[in-house]
Amino acid sequence: MHVLLIEDNALVASGICAGLQLHGYSVTRVHTAGSADSVLRSTHVDLAILDLGLPDEDGLSLLRRWRASGQDLPILVLTARDAVAHRIQGLQDGADDYLTKPFDLDELCARLQALLRRAGGRAVRELVWRNVRILPDQGQAWCAGIPVSLSRRELALLQVFCQYPRQILSNTQLEDSLYGLEMNIESNALSVHIHHLRRKLGQDIIETVRGQGYRLGTAEPGG
Repeated sequence: MHVLLIEDNALVASGICAGLQLHGYSVTRVHTAGSADSVLRSTHVDLAILDLGLPDEDGLSLLRRWRASGQDLPILVLTARDAVAHRIQGLQDGADDYLTKPFDLDELCARLQALLRRAGGRAVRELVWRNVRILPDQGQAWCAGIPVSLSRRELALLQVFCQYPRQILSNTQLEDSLYGLEMNIESNALSVHIHHLRRKLGQDIIETVRGQGYRLGTAEPGG
């Protein structure tokens, strides 16, 4: 399951990321509302954890904006604003759950699981493109019915492409979906992952669109 963590306190965010990853979640961490918008435009997210004290936009404003646009992503507000009035406002503005700081990590994970259960079929169970099939929740992939061993990053990258099969995705969009917007990564990291996917699934699986980015190729992969 892919969690979008929107938290501007680096120490708090690092602790949450580490804890969620130990519980089996994939986490994209950002520290601004603008960064969160960018991630949602470029990749699938199963749920979001939202701090309210963001540097560029109040979290409640972001929450209202998302709901007004039809965004139905399950959202848990995680904040130091612990007054009853704050909780009521957050829930009325569209939060699916509201947890105050300080908090217990096990309780946070339990609440996330409850949100996912309530969301029901929203989570992506299977993605298919031509003869490629992936099960994101299980970390498995097949090409022409043959299991393919992919790293976590390779699987996440392939998932993004399969969710936007006709769209040209820029380097920035792809890097945001894999690493979040605040990590220092090697300049060639994305090209390395794409090289590995081409080697494992066929050179034609991903097409380079010069000056724009990448998209799924038109040829049958592995053929």
